[in-house]
Parts: sequence; C-alpha cells; structure tokens
Amino acid sequence: MSLWAIIPVKPLKNAKSRLAPVLSPDQRFELAQAMFRHVLSVATTIQPVTGVLVVSRDTKALSIAREMGAKTLQEGATSNLNPALLRATMVVSSWRADAVLVLPADLPFVNAEDLRELIQLAADPSLVIATDRNRDGTNALLVRPPLAVEYEYGAGSFARHRRMAREAGLPVIEFKSERLSLDIDVPEDLREYQEILDQGHFGHLPSFPLLCGAG
Repeated sequence: MSLWAIIPVKPLKNAKSRLAPVLSPDQRFELAQAMFRHVLSVATTIQPVTGVLVVSRDTKALSIAREMGAKTLQEGATSNLNPALLRATMVVSSWRADAVLVLPADLPFVNAEDLRELIQLAADPSLVIATDRNRDGTNALLVRPPLAVEYEYGAGSFARHRRMAREAGLPVIEFKSERLSLDIDVPEDLREYQEILDQGHFGHLPSFPLLCGAG
C-alpha cells in the first residue's frame, strides 16, 4: 500500500485563537509550532507512510515541512480546510497513493505506535477514523482509496465522516487512542495538556504551569 499522510497547517502566527484568554500571541505561536513539528516528526519516520504532504498558506510552516523531509503544497490565500484537503488528496493521488491519512497539526502526544496501529486497520476499501475526547471532531482520518469520501471537517465532523463513508459503501473502523483524542483548542485542553506534561518527559513541548494552574 502506498500511503501518504496529509497535514494541513493554519498560519502559525494566528493559530489557537481560542487560547487567547490564557496564552499570549507568542506563546500560542510557540505551542502551535511545537505541536506541528511533533506531528510531522512522527509522520515522517514511521515505516508504513510512503510520504508526507503539508498543505498551508503559511510560508514558515512550509519551510519547516521541507526542512523535515516533507513535500509541500501552497494553499490559496482564501482557501479553507476542506477544499485544501481535497486539492492535496488529488495531488497525492496523482503520485499513485492507494490511501491517505489526514492528521491535524495539533496532536501533542501522538506517537508512532498510535499511527502504526491505526494504519494496520485499513482494509481495501475502508475508512479508519479517530475522534477527539468529545466524540465530535476528527483527529485522524485514513481513507482507502483516496477520494472515496468528501472531507467534512468542522464541528460534528466525526459523525459526518462516518455517515458519508457508509453512504459510499466503505466499511467504517473507529480507532481509539487517548493520545490521539487530545488536541489543543480551548483552555480546558491546555490544562489537561499541562497535567500530562507534569507526569512525563516531553522536552519537545512548551510548558505553561502557572497559566494552567490559575483559575
């Protein structure tokens, strides 16, 4: 199987705006960049992944991606997530990808074991999906073959992606992982993030103990 990972990245300077009540713009940039680097480092080093394509309109993110061995796709200035992912999928399909794995750039604790286990579940055809801790969003989406379903990211995407896969006749497989379920969007997520940092060794990630302990 030729499997390409696609990582969409919002402009890092503007990322994580919902964390503004607890983090400064510089801190949000630091966090967004560190999480992106982490997801990219995991995706580019696991054996089942043929290659990684980063799609973004942020030249800094694209530069980081190239430095770390990924291919890049410049997103249009007014493009939003779903059209950008469709375009990226069409590109890797032209490279003869048999499957695509879409990963958000804000999964601070995802590891190679998670992704290998998820990939092993992918029958031909199938849709393998991992949700967030609220069972609302989509934190990993493997589609085999590519273009078998339309992307429906946004609030409620977990249910929409499953429904669309069933309508297309694809078997739907849910992959459950605590590490994959935690993305960082709101202050509550950040507090849980900090609690996990306090319990382990994650030198690649910034720490915000005073901010997360307040209030």
